[in-house]
Amino acid sequence: MYTEHRDLTWILSLLLLSGVLCNEWKVEYQPNVCAVKGSSVVIPCSFDYPGGIVQQVMWGHESKDIFDGPFIFDSASNNQPSVYQYIGDQSHNCSLKINPGKHNITGKYTFRFITKSPTGKWTGQEGSILKIVDLKTSVTNTSGHGAIKEGDSVNVTCRNGCDGADASSAFIWFKNGELIHEGPSLYWRNMSPSNSGNYTCSLKAHRGTTSGVVNINVEHGPKNTSVSVRPSTEVDVGSSLTLTCSSRANPPVEKYSWFKVDDGDIVSGENKSELHFSEVSLAAGGQYLCRATNRHGSQNSTMVTLKVKAHFPYIIVIATAAAALLIVAAIVIALRRCKEKRAREPEADHEEDQQNTLYLNWPIPDNSAEGYPCVGDKTETLYTTIDFNLKRKSNTQQQTDSHSNDEGAIYSLLQFPGRNS
Repeated sequence: MYTEHRDLTWILSLLLLSGVLCNEWKVEYQPNVCAVKGSSVVIPCSFDYPGGIVQQVMWGHESKDIFDGPFIFDSASNNQPSVYQYIGDQSHNCSLKINPGKHNITGKYTFRFITKSPTGKWTGQEGSILKIVDLKTSVTNTSGHGAIKEGDSVNVTCRNGCDGADASSAFIWFKNGELIHEGPSLYWRNMSPSNSGNYTCSLKAHRGTTSGVVNINVEHGPKNTSVSVRPSTEVDVGSSLTLTCSSRANPPVEKYSWFKVDDGDIVSGENKSELHFSEVSLAAGGQYLCRATNRHGSQNSTMVTLKVKAHFPYIIVIATAAAALLIVAAIVIALRRCKEKRAREPEADHEEDQQNTLYLNWPIPDNSAEGYPCVGDKTETLYTTIDFNLKRKSNTQQQTDSHSNDEGAIYSLLQFPGRNS
């Protein structure tokens, strides 16, 4: 601000000095005036005349008649717009200050004044050309990437088009409307997601001079990936359950994958952030995790353990079904063994009878005569069998065998020949 006033004073001094020396009708301007949009600007001006008293001063714009008006400023009018402020006098200084407002327009501005002399009217036709510019910003990604990624180096610079090659303006920077820095540039050596936001720069002397918004969007892979469970990690068999995978990524997550750690396989082939069980079974219990993926990478969540509880009726049903299966299996096995045993019994009994049978024979004497038999007497031989059962049987088996032997016994009458009845 001090520099502006010093330059304005120097220009006015030269203009006034030239007018005094010449002592003629004359208006001197600074040919070109530049202002940043949103800032106030002063158009330096001086005038001179042969003599007399100045009664009226006016400023006009080239869009209107510069001699007859209407004028943007007229000292004879009681209704002056606040945008245009005459900061000169009625002797030699005719400077005009233009404050920020919607009426700020570029183009040529001219000064006209009237004195009391009959011919005392003059307009400086050369005028001063006002140029209004925006603050310019530029973004440079020194890492060479198109999009800004986490870890890149980025430089953002603010420029005042009125400065030309001499960047003498003082700048301030805002992030999302909050003042964060003073200086022409912002530089990040290692970008992080926290650097994302909307940035603007302004002239330090005129905070209303705001540049266009620079959106810094730092892309990165998935972060803070986690799994939440509804309603709880401990549920009853048959109830519903939902696992939700959440992750912070830029751009957003493109693919979700679900894994059951016990099996090591993908649980669901669908690319969804939620894994839903309409009816939970005992087999659903175990440890689960999800994986979030975008074009910059992937990240796994921490594991969550799902516990499935079997309620009492369910246990009874399972136990009853298991018992029924065991009974059926036992019956089948018993029938099969019985059938095999019956197939082997005839052959086994025959062999056993042969092994347990002892054959004996002895002569039966004829005792029809008294005394002992003599040599040469005829005798009859009796054949019989004796069954030796070498296996010890239980009482029940003995009773059964006794009954069986009674039914199958053959009774024979033994007669001894040669003996009278």
